Amino acid sequence: MKRGFYTIMAAQFCSSLADNALLICAIALLRDINAPEWMTPMLKLFFFVSYVVLAAFVGAFADSMPKGRVMLITNTIKIGGCLLMFAGAHPLVAYAVVGLGAAAYSPAKYGILTELLPPEKLVVANGWIEGLTVGSIILGFVIGGVLVSPSVAAYLMSIDVPLISYELDSPAEAAIAVVAVFYAVAAAVNFFIPDTGARYAKQATHPVRLLTDFAHCVSTLWRDKLGQISLSVTTLFWGAGATLQFIVLKWSETTLGMTLSQGAVLQAVVAIGIAIGSVWAAARVSLKRSLTVLPVGVAMGLLVACLAFMDFASLPAGGITIGASTLGWGAVVAALVMIVIGALAGYFVVPMNALLQHRGHVLLSAGHSIAVQNFNENLSILVMLSIYALLLWLDLRIETIIVLFGFFVAATMLLVILRHRHNQRERDWTQLIGQHRSPR
Repeated sequence: MKRGFYTIMAAQFCSSLADNALLICAIALLRDINAPEWMTPMLKLFFFVSYVVLAAFVGAFADSMPKGRVMLITNTIKIGGCLLMFAGAHPLVAYAVVGLGAAAYSPAKYGILTELLPPEKLVVANGWIEGLTVGSIILGFVIGGVLVSPSVAAYLMSIDVPLISYELDSPAEAAIAVVAVFYAVAAAVNFFIPDTGARYAKQATHPVRLLTDFAHCVSTLWRDKLGQISLSVTTLFWGAGATLQFIVLKWSETTLGMTLSQGAVLQAVVAIGIAIGSVWAAARVSLKRSLTVLPVGVAMGLLVACLAFMDFASLPAGGITIGASTLGWGAVVAALVMIVIGALAGYFVVPMNALLQHRGHVLLSAGHSIAVQNFNENLSILVMLSIYALLLWLDLRIETIIVLFGFFVAATMLLVILRHRHNQRERDWTQLIGQHRSPR
């Protein structure tokens, strides 16, 4: 890999870590103000709404200048959202500003890979990027959970910083101050991202023209026989993944009696599994074999549904002692199941992500193809989180929600497999994989 690839990885790691640590802090803030339970998944909805609303514009923005500069600008917007939350703005509004920065950051982050690397290295690159991103999610959840814990928060609030007279009034506020430092580090790394030399035609600025061009890009990817399959899978994955984060928090609280900090660690365990699956896919699945992983998505959905039928209370007393604390057998088994779920998810999404990036780069451009991907994936997140919030508002049991969620994922993946088989009967579309972009 080129040296610039590792700089991109470092910038992505720091920025993603801060995003996920801030999510836990925002949940703590909502609990501090006694916000209703259904408002918690709305955090992600407010975060991702910019991905959908601005999808027609962020692709052109990402292609309008070197992508390292784009990443620096958008990371600065994230810092502004973090400071808003620190200053007392409503968590939903402040996290929406962070999402605004993330929406513009994403096309540059992934688009630069297709500019920097040849197609045959995209699966490996995505494996590393996804693995590192998941590592940042793990660490972000853990750090967020630790920062809002009473003992650590009390220590942070007692620190006297020279030349700063502002006093931290709550554990969540103290945690947010630390998260702001992570964003600052990410911004500093952005200065060292190399210019790939890729330049695109002058981007349109008129909103109607941008919307028309974006609609054409969306239609182009959905009509492509390979693009529609990979886009369907990644769209489902990210919608399901964002919802699963909150399902795990609620399930760990009601079934295992865990606190927010402990539930954040269990979320991190899912991310460990995704990292394992991502690395495994990068090592075993080539771009040309990427479509062979589709059945793994069905297995993941069925395993999630099985969580509702597992009786963790019947497990024997005791557990694994780590330091001064004991991890009960229920928590141990739950963690192992979460690792398997995560590994299955990582294994099937990394090849699909690489295939989608490649087809998007061949058919469109780096920034525009990632913007189309983000639009579909985050529209899925908005819809699925809204449905989850509605189910909570209707007061459905978490076990019922888990069963509905798991079977929905499995059934949707099965439909994608059937669609792919239909496409194959028309023509062997896999011969297009690895094709380089035609000159324009």
